[in-house]
Amino acid sequence: MIRELVKDDEILSTRCELATAEDAELAQDLIDTVSSLEGGACLAANQIGVTKAVVVWLDEDGEPHVMYNPKLLFGVRSQRVVEGCLTREEPSNVRRFDKIKVNYDELVDGELKHRKRDFTGWTAQMIQHMIDHCNGKLV
Repeated sequence: MIRELVKDDEILSTRCELATAEDAELAQDLIDTVSSLEGGACLAANQIGVTKAVVVWLDEDGEPHVMYNPKLLFGVRSQRVVEGCLTREEPSNVRRFDKIKVNYDELVDGELKHRKRDFTGWTAQMIQHMIDHCNGKLV
């Protein structure tokens, strides 16, 4: 279901609770919502008003990817970038890593499975942005 974006700083600055396999419907709402937005590339659950650690991003082919409980383990090649955000009015000047390693859970056959993966470039930047949202950091 397509959900309305939330721009309330109180919700956006709340640290998200751990997600469970029962949050699969929330993940689908995130996919539906980000896919419906012109220029939308990624979305965290608190951006639709649910403070659960679930995020989604669209790859270069428009295919959605979901992470539950993402955690940044480390990053390399830090740089300053200007980022826009679907729930913030002004772009932000932030520091992002070009390459990251992330721990996260993935829903497989109704159960969350632990994953660890490296990401680079634009995908790494989007994931860092969404992890900030899960941590209640206003970008």
